Amino acid sequence: MDKPIVEIRRSLLPLSWLYGIGVNFRNGLFNRKILKQRTFQIPVICVGNITVGGTGKTPHIEYLIRLLSPRYKVAVLSRGYKRKSKGFLIVDPDSKVRDVGDEPLQIKKKFPGTLVVVDKNRVAAIEKILSIEKAERPDVILLDDGF
Repeated sequence: MDKPIVEIRRSLLPLSWLYGIGVNFRNGLFNRKILKQRTFQIPVICVGNITVGGTGKTPHIEYLIRLLSPRYKVAVLSRGYKRKSKGFLIVDPDSKVRDVGDEPLQIKKKFPGTLVVVDKNRVAAIEKILSIEKAERPDVILLDDGF
């Protein structure tokens, strides 16, 4: 193995230990019911990881829309990264990037029949989506960048 790669791996090892400790601590909070886990009456599929940008989360959401939408009504929930607005917003093709973020708008334009919403508060947003009248309510919700 290359010497620089070995040095990089060694230097990152303590960071990976710290990350592991943090994950185990958080999982323990869920196990002890200090942090609450929420369940909903429809499937919620979370696509995301700890990295920001450029890892293919939104293209994977688009793949899932193409895969699921022939059989199910799909909704997409995003934080709306870098948007200037606050709270729950339903994205439409005429929305402005500054209000909803570029990726939610991109998804809405590619899939106009898909409900796309933005909100930082995932639980509150899912509850609002589920309060939509039954005929329009989605069968599945995709979380874009859910972590």
